[in-house]
Amino acid sequence: MSSTPWRTDKWFTSPWNWLPDVRGDIAFPEKIELHDVTLRDGEQQAGIIFTKDEKIRIAEALAEVGVHRIEAGMPVVSPDDAAAVQEIVKRNLGPQIYAFARCMKDDVQRAIDSGVSGIVIEIPSSTHMIEKAYGWKLERAISLSVEATSYAHEKGLRVVFFPIDLSRAEFDWGMGLIEKVAREGWMDALAVVDTFGGLAPHAIPWLIRSMKERVGDKPLEAHFHDDFGMGAANSLLAVAAGASAVHTTISALGERAGNTPYEDLALALLTMYGVNLGLRYDRMAQVARMVEGITGQPNRWNRAVFGKYLTDIESGIIAGWYRNCKDEPTMLSPYDPALVGGNPIDVVLGKNSGVESIRVWAERIGVDITEDEAQALVQAVKAKAFEKHGLLDEADFRAIVAQSIPKSRTHIG
Repeated sequence: MSSTPWRTDKWFTSPWNWLPDVRGDIAFPEKIELHDVTLRDGEQQAGIIFTKDEKIRIAEALAEVGVHRIEAGMPVVSPDDAAAVQEIVKRNLGPQIYAFARCMKDDVQRAIDSGVSGIVIEIPSSTHMIEKAYGWKLERAISLSVEATSYAHEKGLRVVFFPIDLSRAEFDWGMGLIEKVAREGWMDALAVVDTFGGLAPHAIPWLIRSMKERVGDKPLEAHFHDDFGMGAANSLLAVAAGASAVHTTISALGERAGNTPYEDLALALLTMYGVNLGLRYDRMAQVARMVEGITGQPNRWNRAVFGKYLTDIESGIIAGWYRNCKDEPTMLSPYDPALVGGNPIDVVLGKNSGVESIRVWAERIGVDITEDEAQALVQAVKAKAFEKHGLLDEADFRAIVAQSIPKSRTHIG
């Protein structure tokens, strides 16, 4: 490992991340896998529908990035969903392909018929959810879980047991359900499920350690929602405490505020912890934009990794930094946008522009300006930005220059 792992030619994060006192309790597993749920949980976001062909395109893109596992869907939902899962399996893309199922033998059989190698089997695990939302007796949740997981195992599937709303369950009751399934049914791994995103970061290390004590050598997988914007942070703490897989989606798609975004998680692991998941990081932005186009739901423009304006500099002060450091992108960003296939850092013109912004653009179009002219151009640019209620383009700037500087002095390229 580099003597300065926080600073390479691709990123520049904080050296404090690497202090021995800071890293003392970190216990990453030998291997961390991304289990992508975009095609199932991601599609549960209101207003999103993926066609069979779109699901295949997304699965292919995830495979090209190098995501380790793809939850291709829930075959019992519809014939189209079942056909999409079957086709993704047939493509032999590289990642392990999983299906999602309720704790019902018919659901499990549909997954078996699709040809997947693994299955995620859900059951409500909090007493309030079992009794009120489902209207079941508690014993029914246990018996269904034992029956369905046993059947999936008998049919050769790798079983991830998925207790819904686990993070709000009474701990001993929830763990009792899980331990009974482990003894009488089957689970190859246990998903630690924060269905409503209500776990706080400081609770994660305790939770992972406590659950490992109860389930022994069964691998733990983090399935955290992003209702408070902490899905990635919670997932980082989960793997740092020993969880070996994280359920993620592209761009945090999913129910309500969505799921843990794989882009944020993977990039943070790489640049802040020195954990390389073996991904094609340079394809991340391309994949996110492809999915954005499919869904028709734009992400916020300063979204981490691939936001439309993420690499644009409007502030006049930062434009000065750009002029002095533009050959060193990590002086202006915690990572070089090229690392994720993003747009290069650039200066744009708007209400917050300053003299240094004007100098960048004057050099760009090939015009020499005096200090007084730069100051005048700043005011003209700000006025135009207010008029447009947004950023200026090159045509706007050229028109302002033509109006503000004597023609005898301009030699605009």
